[in-house]
Amino acid sequence: MLLYEHPLSSYAQKVKIALREKGVAFTAELPETFGTGRSDGPFAHANPRTEVPVLVEGDVAIFESTIILEYVEERWPAPPLLPRDPAQRAVARMTEEVCDTQYEAVNWGFGEILWFGRASGALADHLRSQAAAQTKVLQDWLTGRLGDAPWFGGEGFGWADAAVAPMVNRSVHYGLGPAEGGPLARWHARIRERPSVAETFREFDAAAARMAEASELYTSGGRRREYRDHRLEWMVKSGGIEVVLEGLRAGNIRFPWPDADRS
Repeated sequence: MLLYEHPLSSYAQKVKIALREKGVAFTAELPETFGTGRSDGPFAHANPRTEVPVLVEGDVAIFESTIILEYVEERWPAPPLLPRDPAQRAVARMTEEVCDTQYEAVNWGFGEILWFGRASGALADHLRSQAAAQTKVLQDWLTGRLGDAPWFGGEGFGWADAAVAPMVNRSVHYGLGPAEGGPLARWHARIRERPSVAETFREFDAAAARMAEASELYTSGGRRREYRDHRLEWMVKSGGIEVVLEGLRAGNIRFPWPDADRS
């Protein structure tokens, strides 16, 4: 079992948590060609978008983190991550969807400023302010979703917990964590003690500690950051259209396949 991933990817973290919860052995690998735009090699063959995560089991290669989660749940049904009740399953999936398409975009946008210096001065201050305000809105929504239960799935750890964990943890890393002593902060402290999550977060922390070195590759053009759908939307609506235009001019951002430079 091979998982193409990056330790900082919230999508990859979600998948790793699920695999570890189910006791599925896998080898995690950061693709050599990740972020280069190259269309050759086993990684691009497994996913023409050259995005992580990608799960490879024998001749089967699966990309898109939600589809991977569904495969994992069906392939290894015990212990289950999705509840049996259809309505509760829908709630878990909606929580994941908001995290994947909105929360991830806010975290990603903040990282563009913090780690990659995409903006400076007043624009950087504005984008950080936007990210902080939007993070609070999302955390308030998640707090309501959690309620008085120990887990998003109720009494047991589940699908939604795996999806929320990387998002809130990255906010904590950014200094934008939930209110101290509140339900979401207590949930975050509790989830960090879970072995599947603790190992995944350790990998995140180690990669984040190396960001000064890694970010140089992206700002110099050795690697390119990917601007897809919700991320691009966040940057534009939050006032960072110039960041996108400058990245295009400098050639240090890319959009998912198919691109002209992948022909």
